[in-house]
Order: sequence, then structure tokens, then C-alpha cells
Amino acid sequence: MNAAPAMLSGLTPMLRSWDLPGSIAFYTGTLGFALQGGGADDGWASLACDGVEIMLAAPNAHEGDAAPAFTGSLYLRTGDVDAWWRRLKDAARVCYPVEDFDYGMREFAVYDNNGYLLQFGQPLCAAAPDEAAR
Repeated sequence: MNAAPAMLSGLTPMLRSWDLPGSIAFYTGTLGFALQGGGADDGWASLACDGVEIMLAAPNAHEGDAAPAFTGSLYLRTGDVDAWWRRLKDAARVCYPVEDFDYGMREFAVYDNNGYLLQFGQPLCAAAPDEAAR
């Protein structure tokens, strides 16, 4: 009989950055994350905002990375997607503007300074569309 696996206690995305100072500035200045540990001189940084954690790291010689690569996106759930849209629409490169989707979400997406896709969304039943935000 196999023993039950140990429980997981969290998941923190770790993104590679070839411009770690710029990435730290984007996540702290543009998105409002706080630096929790590390820093550009350390080659890594741990950041948090409203209970969401992310780590950034300079390229790792063991992994042979040559450029940022990630085939997915980071999806950030929020209670006020329109406020985030107003905050980011002119501060980051937009992938798609805020809109309501048939699958029940109001969302938009921007790219961070490395080109990683960040999506922000909230359920339509919780969103009060703000026509001025469009």
C-alpha cells in the first residue's frame, strides 16, 4: 500500500528576467507589489501583493535559458478589474483591453517588461462594468 503524498502548501511562480532591476521596478512600481526578499544584486527577488506571491530570477546557468519563455499566462483574480485596467492601460503594453467574455469573466491582459502575459479578471456576476474604463 502506498503512503499518501505530502500536502502542498502553495505555488509561487518564478519568472526569469534578463533585466532584473527593470522587472523589480515594474512589479513594485507599476503593479504595487512589495519586495519581500532578495534584490537585483542577489540575482532574485521575492515579491507580494494582497496575498499573491511571485519570484523573479536572473538567468540560471544550470538551465541554459537564452530568453524569457513561458507558454502560458499568469491569471490574477481581482474584485475590481476596472480599477486595475485604469491603472495599467497606459503603464504597460496591452495585449487586449478590458471586455466581458461569454464564459462569464470580465478581463484584460498586459505584458510585463519581459513579455510575460499577465491577465486580470473577475466574474461578470461580481463586476459592475464601468463604461468610462473602456
